[in-house]
Amino acid sequence: MSATVNYGIIGCGMMGQEHLHNIALLPGARVSVIFEPDVEMAARAARIAPDAQMVGSVAELLEVSSLDCILIASPNHHHVAQMEEIRATRPLPLLVEKPLFTDPQDLQRLEAFRAAYPAPVWVAMEYRYMPPIAALIERAHEATGGISMLTIREHRFPFLDKVGAWNRFNRYSGGTFVEKCCHFFDLMRLILKSEPVRIMASGGQATNHLTERYEGETPDVLDHGYVIAEFQSGARAMLELCMFAEGARYQEEISAVGPAGKIEAFVPGPGRFWPPTLGQPPVPQLVVSPRAPKGPQVIDVPVDPDLLAAGDHNGSTFYQHERFLALVRGQTAVPEVSLEDGWRAVAMGLAAQQSARTGQTVPVQLGKLSSAA
Repeated sequence: MSATVNYGIIGCGMMGQEHLHNIALLPGARVSVIFEPDVEMAARAARIAPDAQMVGSVAELLEVSSLDCILIASPNHHHVAQMEEIRATRPLPLLVEKPLFTDPQDLQRLEAFRAAYPAPVWVAMEYRYMPPIAALIERAHEATGGISMLTIREHRFPFLDKVGAWNRFNRYSGGTFVEKCCHFFDLMRLILKSEPVRIMASGGQATNHLTERYEGETPDVLDHGYVIAEFQSGARAMLELCMFAEGARYQEEISAVGPAGKIEAFVPGPGRFWPPTLGQPPVPQLVVSPRAPKGPQVIDVPVDPDLLAAGDHNGSTFYQHERFLALVRGQTAVPEVSLEDGWRAVAMGLAAQQSARTGQTVPVQLGKLSSAA
């Protein structure tokens, strides 16, 4: 491998463009080739990465000899088929945006892919690498004395406009609890160091997208909901999602509580959405609250302004690529976010979608949907 790692990018919509901005900040990395079928998105991508070769298909991308690794950032429902094409043609180290898949029927295809793919596969779970959340993960067990309760709240803006409105329909996105919330189910497993046993969820569409029509159809994605998950360790976790709450000071609030105390992370939303009339956007914070002696400790966790300007995820996309590049260069042996991690996070999201739809508790076994799903 040359000193410079050459990326091939499949999909350069909003998230793909964030990846382009962050790869440009990494020493020894460049985007060599891009496949983006939408004309407008392709033009935007070309402005961000003017030296990249633009191609008309995944097959053409795989023919570029300089490639060292591939990033898939296409719409959710294309991921599995594109992974299979890469496996059949040229299996390079792969970074796949979440969610890994959207349909339970894809499980057998993914099992076959995992068994046959010879290169490392990393599933993009950016929230792990947000500095305040990473700080909470590092300190959570010491601060709590062992977590009994974990709560994740996201109060944010509605789904943004995407090419073809694919994120407006469950059949393309997997549903809100898959598309938006697999990040949070990944965090639950990571923070609790345990696997889910059963999931209960309730959700609805109260406000967003109700007046929109796409070829005569009204969007069917949830815009709010609750999910409760019970884990093998005995811990319980709850997700509270509201996608019509962009007026909040913080977008994500995470709290972990145990016999020794409580620890919280507060993460603001994208700075580009913060009104200039309110001054500077909030600074991320970590709050540690021991039971004895009482006295919350408030710790600011500032993020490099250049990283904030490169995307909407609090600098995490840059830090994720740093670690992925170490894997591609052979400096680390295994992905930090494995195919199994991505698989299990989606399984939790699909179980939550089913529970919200049926009103029943859904068991989760070994990260896969149970036979009742």
